[in-house]
Amino acid sequence: MQHRVLGRTGREVSTIGLGTWQFGGDFGHVEEADAYAVMDAAAEHGVTLFDTADVYGDGLSEQRIGKWLAKNPAWTGMVATKMIRRAEEPSLAHATAENFQAWIDRSRKNLGMDTLDLVQLHCPTDDVYSSDVVFDRLDALVESGAIAHYGVSVETVDQALSAIARPNVASVQIILNAFRQKPLEAVLPAAREAGVGIIARVPLASGLLSGRYTKDTTFEESDHRSYNRSGEAFDIGETFSGVDFATGVDAAAEFSELAQQEGLKPTTAALAWITQCSGVSTVIPGARNPEQALQNAEAGSAPQLSDSFQQGVKALYEERIAPAVHGRW
Repeated sequence: MQHRVLGRTGREVSTIGLGTWQFGGDFGHVEEADAYAVMDAAAEHGVTLFDTADVYGDGLSEQRIGKWLAKNPAWTGMVATKMIRRAEEPSLAHATAENFQAWIDRSRKNLGMDTLDLVQLHCPTDDVYSSDVVFDRLDALVESGAIAHYGVSVETVDQALSAIARPNVASVQIILNAFRQKPLEAVLPAAREAGVGIIARVPLASGLLSGRYTKDTTFEESDHRSYNRSGEAFDIGETFSGVDFATGVDAAAEFSELAQQEGLKPTTAALAWITQCSGVSTVIPGARNPEQALQNAEAGSAPQLSDSFQQGVKALYEERIAPAVHGRW
């Protein structure tokens, strides 16, 4: 497993991390024992970053990670969590010092940590990014020892660029995958220049890029891939990266052919493509079982992708995906 410094945190993390949204139930039900088995497998194969949020299962994801950490004190990785979406809306009006402290204290309890490694503002509204007071409050939490570092999780390129300009933002989490390539244009170069880490989320486009789905595939009612296809619950870009499902299935089949020509499984190729984008610190795919965690980790040592594969992915995006998504985020 390769490791890179995560921006202004100064800490090295594995290029393949572990996203844990699924531990909270929004990808269908995951048993507690299965969550522990996934973390065991990820850690065994060199993963040193777990990403979670206080709203994943109303804290369930954090709690499961906290119990796992208590049983695995030798693991020296980083846990990144998020806050602000417990508010009625993730806006400036709710980004108060009192709310920040309450949310931080709740996450500290859930995770069993005195000082949180990295806290990210969880896709707040634009007014939060433009407020000096918000970042002063985050600086105060660092000074108090409640958190070690802070970053942001964003929906749009403009939000990412606004955050990167802030002097103490350690990292930016953004959707980046073969079906969401806009961050390559400005966000990654700006992050490299500023020394800000990039955490790539939704790396498999909610599973599309695994190549396992057909147009007849269905998902559990509790899975956001069922209930958020039109953006009913949150930003539609979080589900299948904003790509129409049928279009995504067809495009994923073409991606799988490119991966096969490269001698790689589609999942490995999709994750490796992201890790090999200059400026990316780590990628955080989810996993529902140890086999998926192992397959994800394998991408951390994948060979350099060929020019023909890179050109094929670019052409696929430009022809099949970009017209519908490139201008939206």
